[in-house]
Amino acid sequence: MTQLEDRQATADASMPEKAVGIDTVWLGDYLLGQWADARRHARDLVARPEFQPIDGLSLAEQRERTFGQLKLLVDAGAVHRAFPKALGGDDDHGGNIASFEEIVLADPSLQIKSGVQWGLFGAAVLHLGTERHHSRLLPAILNLETPGAFAMTETGHGSDVAAIGTTATYDTETEEFVIHTPFRAAWKDYLGNAALHGRAAVVFAQLVTRGVNHGVHAFYVPIRDDEGFLPGIGGEDDGLKGGLNGIDNGRLHFDHVRVPRENLLNRYGDVAPDGSYGSPIASPGRRFFTMIGTLVQGRVSLDGASVVASKLALYIAITYGSQRRQFTAARPTEEEVILDYQRHQRRLLPRLATTYAMSFAHEKLLTAFDGVFSGTRATDADREDLETLAAALKPLSTWGALDILQEAREACGGAGFLAENRLTQLRADLDIYVTFEGDNNVLLQLVAKRLLIDYSRKFAKADAGALAGYVAGQVGSAAVHRFGLRQFAQNVADFGSTARSVGNVRDAASQRQLLTDRVRTMVASLAGRLRNADKLSATDAADLFNANQNELIETARAHAELLQWEAFTEALAGVDDAETMRVLTWLRDLFGLSLIEKNLAWYLINGRLSAQRAIAITGYIDDRLLPRLRPHALELVNAFGFVPGQVRATIATGVEKERQDAAADFYRALRASGDAPVEEKSLKPAR
Repeated sequence: MTQLEDRQATADASMPEKAVGIDTVWLGDYLLGQWADARRHARDLVARPEFQPIDGLSLAEQRERTFGQLKLLVDAGAVHRAFPKALGGDDDHGGNIASFEEIVLADPSLQIKSGVQWGLFGAAVLHLGTERHHSRLLPAILNLETPGAFAMTETGHGSDVAAIGTTATYDTETEEFVIHTPFRAAWKDYLGNAALHGRAAVVFAQLVTRGVNHGVHAFYVPIRDDEGFLPGIGGEDDGLKGGLNGIDNGRLHFDHVRVPRENLLNRYGDVAPDGSYGSPIASPGRRFFTMIGTLVQGRVSLDGASVVASKLALYIAITYGSQRRQFTAARPTEEEVILDYQRHQRRLLPRLATTYAMSFAHEKLLTAFDGVFSGTRATDADREDLETLAAALKPLSTWGALDILQEAREACGGAGFLAENRLTQLRADLDIYVTFEGDNNVLLQLVAKRLLIDYSRKFAKADAGALAGYVAGQVGSAAVHRFGLRQFAQNVADFGSTARSVGNVRDAASQRQLLTDRVRTMVASLAGRLRNADKLSATDAADLFNANQNELIETARAHAELLQWEAFTEALAGVDDAETMRVLTWLRDLFGLSLIEKNLAWYLINGRLSAQRAIAITGYIDDRLLPRLRPHALELVNAFGFVPGQVRATIATGVEKERQDAAADFYRALRASGDAPVEEKSLKPAR
């Protein structure tokens, strides 16, 4: 037994099964993480009315208000953290992202528009440019004198950045690059600041010099002045969107637009006056991925913002569910609080557990990000790990946020559909998170490839027979005994004893074994099927890969869920208060067992669980974990630390309790008066 598990067992043994109290103040600070001060500063800002949206504005008015709020962020000193100290910044990369994520509490449009200006446009100049760009361009970007767009995505190419059609061809006679979009599908699309406010753009294009295409590079391109688009530049407004309408998304195209040679952001590749190309990275492929990797902060911040939005949704829904009453289920004169119904707990509490897991996993991601960008842990391996971790967690948190927001909306009934309670607008605004900064399915495919690469390195010299044996071991008795599941004994030992059935899978070690084994087995199985792909023709290899694409993505998702579970479990080691530890351990168990329950078909098919034990897991969730956690639901969401100016949802203000108390007082007084009408059913003769 590990030290952590020993502490958990001691805490369980020393405390009766009754409502224990969570140290919500301590837990709130713990959840804020390493950059708590930056998060608090941002939360204080977004609680101010001038940072919040106004309902009923026209599209044009929404855009202008959001742009004005960017200026307020500049005035508040909220945009400089990640930039060099020489420019008034703090070189605080983790704090910058932490602060930025919290802006979602004000308005996702403001969060994303500020992210476009400083997290994409400004960050591209910082990370892809060199000193000549920093000193000349960044001051105006930071103070919003130069609003800008990040022109990477094209109508015809989104996630496949390497295949974009825009070109930047070097002219040796004038020492200029000629930026050109040769066909309609090469138009830059969906760009924040492009439709209205942008004065310049970082444009990604294929760099061609001396007849050689050196791949995608970034260029600083002025696009507007006070009179409108500059010569050779055109565009369109994307118009009304499903959400984020405070942002002026639009399209840009270029007709042989010339920019000076010095406008190439040349950290990873440069062109001399004579047209010769040079780069510190010889491999074109590695150069491209290194360049794109410097922009990983977009994925990191979307992961974190999705966690914040999920916390807000659950705070609203659980607060409301703890006050709203419906049906006289147990008592003839008093309606039940809807969170006391098991189904309501099933809808919200597992999602609360998931949100805690997402939060702890994001803290690990943010720590890795800060290590790479601060230079303290910035080897090639560190960068690769960061990119893989971001690609794994961003899909789960963005999908998770949409699921949580939708379930929270439904759990609040008609009140959840009212705009004043924010859930529908948040759901609309966060919808796009799942496909920008990398489509989630594409990102998980990248994660799966990394898992296969790591696997192939481990078994680089293994022959087909050894690999086949490994895969068989994963699904055979060796794995069963190694992971303590004793498949053949379960049918007897489990019979008639639910407690015994679940006893061997509810502890941390067994959860880890089951979750880890699933990932290892899926990776090994894929590796076996794809092992000979390098010996096939390009067409046959592509067909083989495509035939296994769904399994690749499912494998990556299982891996990402394991990362979240591990992050939650590691976070428990930092909890000293025994009562808080106990409740958080229940919450971690709910997360882990819910993952296993969700994938019971896999565990049954692959012989990891008996049918009896699978049934027992569901029973343990319903009969033990949910009742244990129900008394602490409010404490767990109160630990998120939101104040009314950040929540701004009427049903989370206590107004529902006032309504319910008033109704109860009315009927109590009516009964006491003797004037209450007789119920018709009470008049029917007994049979």
